[in-house]
Amino acid sequence: MMKLLDLKIKIFADGANKDDMLAAYRAGSVDGFTTNPSLMRKAGVTDYEKFAKEVLSVIKDVSISFEVFSDEFDAMEREARKIASWARNIHVKIPVQNTKGQFSGPLIKKLHGEGIPLNVTAILTVDQVRKVAQNLRGDVPSIVSVFAGRIADTGVDPIPAMKECAAVLKPLPKCELLWASSREVLNIIQAEQCGCHIITVTQDIIKKLSMLGKNLAELSLDTVKMFFEDSTKSGFKI
Repeated sequence: MMKLLDLKIKIFADGANKDDMLAAYRAGSVDGFTTNPSLMRKAGVTDYEKFAKEVLSVIKDVSISFEVFSDEFDAMEREARKIASWARNIHVKIPVQNTKGQFSGPLIKKLHGEGIPLNVTAILTVDQVRKVAQNLRGDVPSIVSVFAGRIADTGVDPIPAMKECAAVLKPLPKCELLWASSREVLNIIQAEQCGCHIITVTQDIIKKLSMLGKNLAELSLDTVKMFFEDSTKSGFKI
């Protein structure tokens, strides 16, 4: 059974609950962080910049991604430049396309060409990865986030696509492939085997990391004990 220490892949926490983020950082349980506007809304964030700067005041030495939120590329550019100015450990998240289906390539090329680290997100196809790769510099840090979990949600095995994405990005020395929208601890192993550099995990999966490599016979016994204890506490009788 593989253990967490055996893995080379980086584990990033995906979320926008400040307390959870800071706890994970202080515990050293993750290698970086990603956020997005939907996660911020879910966490009740109302002041984007205030939230980001509070987090950045503590998390200063590992990668953290903050995403633009406009739909027009000129507005995205303004937001990206401002976000990038907040700290040196930021990757600015740019969606692969806007809501009109227009490819973000020119903006990606412009920002990355100026040395701004990017995290290109919401990618679901190998073709999108190829197009993104054509607009990235090999000497500037970048992350390409492919939503493998959402691919799987459609009934398609994401593993062949993720392996192909890894091959596409290999010529870019500072580009890291990220397995996004993970659903279970198994995805960490799968991402590692596909050649991904990073996987994002939710707080629920972080809590399950101790399960990695657990003896299955022992887990079976623990499960039976749990059922017995719960039935006893419930006072069930037949």
